[in-house]
Amino acid sequence: MSEHKEGGVLARFASPLIILATIIWGSSFVVMKNSVDVLPTYWLLAIRFSFAALVLAIVFIKRWKVLDRQYLIGGTVMGFCLFVAYAFQTFGLEETTPGKNAFFTAVYCVIVPFLYWIIARRRPDKFNVLAALLCIAGIALVSVTGENATAFNIGDVLTLIGGFFFAAHIVAVAKYSEGRDIFILTTLQFASFAVFSWIGVLVTRPALDVAVFDQDLVLGLAYLVIFSSCGALLFQNIGQKYTAPATAAVLLSLEAPFGVLFSILLANERPTPLMFVGFALIFLAVVCSETKFSFLRRKKEVDKV
Repeated sequence: MSEHKEGGVLARFASPLIILATIIWGSSFVVMKNSVDVLPTYWLLAIRFSFAALVLAIVFIKRWKVLDRQYLIGGTVMGFCLFVAYAFQTFGLEETTPGKNAFFTAVYCVIVPFLYWIIARRRPDKFNVLAALLCIAGIALVSVTGENATAFNIGDVLTLIGGFFFAAHIVAVAKYSEGRDIFILTTLQFASFAVFSWIGVLVTRPALDVAVFDQDLVLGLAYLVIFSSCGALLFQNIGQKYTAPATAAVLLSLEAPFGVLFSILLANERPTPLMFVGFALIFLAVVCSETKFSFLRRKKEVDKV
């Protein structure tokens, strides 16, 4: 397939690929709980992204001829932003509830349009802002209700910092993917992420018991590498390459409600009426971001005629 045809196909499926990524991440909250409990954070991230980089490097080996200095810079910046975001999100989770962690991470959907405005000098329109506000309100109702609605603490602060770097990662992908092979960029992103994680292992020297590597953990790590990394993160980067950053941020925030939905389906979490209101607001935010309510404006024009 030629580069032009490949780009056309990928552009057509940009939004569905981003949504598919959020579904995979939503399921991983339940599937990967055991891995997070038995492996120190830096070890988990280092192993996960080392193998993910290796898999993609082999799969896309014929594409490496395009590699140059700009690819290395782009991949490193993307990997660094994602590494810092994951680290702050994980350490924040140790001090706050999962629901609040999901909510404060998702503030990136509000940050992205304005951060991209600073970087690319492209001002967000009123629909970008409205979609972001609807989205954050919906996630608040889905994630921070009942017992989760506790006082603001240090874990929330750490999570908010992580949310900022998730926004920075989205903007970095938009900036460095333009005119470049997204598959090679993603591989380099994984490799740099792995390097930063191994540095974290060397600096913190967390204890690791080899006995924890039983069948369940190995299968869990395989899920993280193949689906959550090689699959979901690659889908995210491909989708972002052909989607406006503000729209991508709203679509990516679907991870939070999908996480809650899979918890309801697989972990017996009880839904509340506020959750359903939250889901409705998030759906409205996606419609606003994707269509800017153009179908309503067309209807008004037809009525006038």
